[in-house]
Amino acid sequence: MAPEETLTAADVTRWLARYEAAWEGRDPDAAAALFTPDALYHETPYAEPFRGPDGVRDYWARVTADQRDVDFSFEVVAVAGRTGVARWHAAFELASSGAPVELDGVFLLEFASNDRVRVLREWWHAR
Repeated sequence: MAPEETLTAADVTRWLARYEAAWEGRDPDAAAALFTPDALYHETPYAEPFRGPDGVRDYWARVTADQRDVDFSFEVVAVAGRTGVARWHAAFELASSGAPVELDGVFLLEFASNDRVRVLREWWHAR
């Protein structure tokens, strides 16, 4: 993001809509395209992050393989500087067992440009 560019809630909403389409479509390539080459994707606070688009693609291919009928929604909570915060919710069925899964989480997104994230940190709980 150039210094004169301002990150807005609309920018974060557009990015999250692309994330939603990638998850609901279980599309690892679309997910990878949302991140910079040096991106860090922190699925949990203490685990090693997935690195760059290849790391995101591999992670997404693995975790979405067993998911069916994904429904993702989000709400942008705040934007400060180049950082966006969003609350999100996802529901899906596990293909392997038929079990329903519901996730509630928060993203902290550090944008490098208005359409690419350099750092994603997430916290979530499953039911």
